[in-house]
Amino acid sequence: MTARVRGNSGGVSVNLRLTPKGGRDAVEGWATGADGAVYLKARVRTAPEDGKANAALISLLAETLDVPKSAVRIAAGASARLKRIDIAGDGRVLAARLEALGEAS
Repeated sequence: MTARVRGNSGGVSVNLRLTPKGGRDAVEGWATGADGAVYLKARVRTAPEDGKANAALISLLAETLDVPKSAVRIAAGASARLKRIDIAGDGRVLAARLEALGEAS
């Protein structure tokens, strides 16, 4: 695994920054915050009401990574922009797919 993608018992974990009401549904790649933390950037059209933005994020990640929605879980930060996402599956395959997302512009 890498500093961006961490292995866990059933797959991988990544830090992610979500922008709700972002105008489009997209995973934008990797970015580094002012504190030096590396995270995956994503945006969804949905407003952050009643968990709808989180549900849209799970659908987006599942489609992007070609995994079932049930394999994607928000492990921390459900009510915050910065989240920790756990993705179940073959860690090496998932890590390669995540790393291939590139740098955010």
